[in-house]
Amino acid sequence: MRWRQVLLGVLFLVNVFFVYRLLWSDQGLFAYLEMKKRHDALEERIQEADEKSLKLSQEIRWLKSDKAYQEKVIRWQMNFLRKNEILYLFRDNSTIQGEGGAGDERKD
Repeated sequence: MRWRQVLLGVLFLVNVFFVYRLLWSDQGLFAYLEMKKRHDALEERIQEADEKSLKLSQEIRWLKSDKAYQEKVIRWQMNFLRKNEILYLFRDNSTIQGEGGAGDERKD
């Protein structure tokens, strides 16, 4: 009878150990759920990077082959002009309003 109590005590301790390992250890359920969340976030980042890479590859192909697209990009990003053109650069609205633009009221 005494050996049964000892055996039950040992089995109880083994079960407690297994429950601890199942839930809270480095390879347990909570660690698995955290790793799953990180895996999903990384998969999403990889998907976004793949989409961006595809768009950039397409733009590279256009820049290599399409003269009209090349001209458009050069004129837009570098402010290049054709002969007999005038370039007007406007300040953004926040700068204009801060310097007495349309939103300011003046009392003279």
